[in-house]
Amino acid sequence: MNRSIFTNWIVGFLTLGGCWQLSRLAYCEVVVESASSRVDRMLSEEIFAQLSPGELAPLTDDLTFLRRVWLDLLGKIPPSDEMTAFERSRDPQKRGKLVDRLLEDPDFGRNWGRYWRDVILYRRTEERAMATSSILTEYLAQHLQANTGWDQIAREFITATGEVRHNGNTGIIMAQAGEPENVAAEVARIFMGIQIQCAQCHDHPYDGWKRQQFHELAAFFPRVAVRRVRTMGERGFQVVADDQPLRRRKKGNRRGRGTLEHYMPDLENPTAPGQLIQPALFATGQKLDMGTMDVNRRGKLSQWLTSPENEWFSKALVNRIWSELVGEGFVEPIDDLGPDREVNAPRTFDRLSTEFAHNGYDVKWLFRTIMATEAYQRESRPRRQSAEPPFTANRPQPLRSDQLFDVFLQVMDSGESTPTRRSRRNMGKRGRNSPRMTFQKEFGFDPSQARKEVVASISQALVLMNSSQVNRAIHGGKPWGLGKWLREIVNDRELVHQLYRRCLAREPTAHETKICVAYVKGTGDRRVAFEDILWSLVNSSEFRYRI
Repeated sequence: MNRSIFTNWIVGFLTLGGCWQLSRLAYCEVVVESASSRVDRMLSEEIFAQLSPGELAPLTDDLTFLRRVWLDLLGKIPPSDEMTAFERSRDPQKRGKLVDRLLEDPDFGRNWGRYWRDVILYRRTEERAMATSSILTEYLAQHLQANTGWDQIAREFITATGEVRHNGNTGIIMAQAGEPENVAAEVARIFMGIQIQCAQCHDHPYDGWKRQQFHELAAFFPRVAVRRVRTMGERGFQVVADDQPLRRRKKGNRRGRGTLEHYMPDLENPTAPGQLIQPALFATGQKLDMGTMDVNRRGKLSQWLTSPENEWFSKALVNRIWSELVGEGFVEPIDDLGPDREVNAPRTFDRLSTEFAHNGYDVKWLFRTIMATEAYQRESRPRRQSAEPPFTANRPQPLRSDQLFDVFLQVMDSGESTPTRRSRRNMGKRGRNSPRMTFQKEFGFDPSQARKEVVASISQALVLMNSSQVNRAIHGGKPWGLGKWLREIVNDRELVHQLYRRCLAREPTAHETKICVAYVKGTGDRRVAFEDILWSLVNSSEFRYRI
């Protein structure tokens, strides 16, 4: 049956009602299953047809899949009772149902809100933009949890105004201090995956984008500025849009007010006014008249950029999320797409991006679809060499700093202390060196960075090996955590299994169990021995990576 006819029949049936009571959820599952199966089929045709036996990794076991999904969606590892229930279940649909359930968990929005916060703030040019971190995370978490369309989220960022501490959608503009060139570059990079800033001073060296096209994009933002404000005695910043005439600011001045139009600098004569530029979106060729007011200027850009006619909008998110979940993107780096880029499985990439757009830029649909593929559910293998075919296995992903810190607290059965009003006012050395900030400083990385470039450091090892936070947490003399487990679980073998399940979300192998039990007996001090075992698990690569 023709898919469009079938879809129309189902929608009509649900609208009119029927004795079968076919639910919307069941319909969504049919669509997702079809999309994910189509992705696997197209990957087989494009990449896997000529593979030798053993090159394609098998599907992973249930417990590895469970840990992978929990970390990818919630930034946490599954508790022991979840492991037991999932492993014992014989429901053939249990993996899909798990994904559906976790997508509705509040930690999904929180985990991915932090991810996008880092995408926006890691490449900031204005240090004071870090003051927006909390409200930016909250804004993103709420929208992602509510499954707001990605196009609406993008439009709100592009058209944002207001006090930055109260309006999370001002994050991109504040992070770039309202500078038109920098804002335009980040809008293109984040929402289209294109490094158009490479054409700021000359034509793009690797793509067909011209210098003028970069400045035509910047011409949507000249009237935007970041201005200091004082509200109820507290200083802050506000994103403003000013359509009033203002003489072009002098070079080096802070941008407290915008300018009416954008001028492309004359590189041969920097003191000259430069060329007056008409706003235009390079990806589609759509243009605005000179003199257009800011509300229409950025409003039109937000509509054109998020339109299905702009293929790069859907491709940017599909490529990014695919890379986060499968371990490598259709294009690498993930934010450097372009018409001249080498693409892994280009037909599959085009089809998945088109279906994402046709599904209303539904972010949770995208997660469900990718996680239902065999490509996502394969066993994990080390990152491939350039000559090896892509997507033959899932690839390990280092935990982001917030994920690692949350998992650490979860494993140690410890809560995160809430800052007092006094400590929030006094954000001095102690505030900057809070446990979460320590993890963020040492383990944080730009989510847009190629994962092969994210490498462990000596200082990271020292945090997990010797920091006071870790030493206090693993101490067996406390009334909580290891101290509690030592009192409640007197069988050494059983406690070894408890620690492995708690730290790595799996059972220890027979060999690991034998070594640990022998170590406890040989040490002669049960508490010290299990402190060492817990310490070794927390310091393992398996603890720090999603595999």
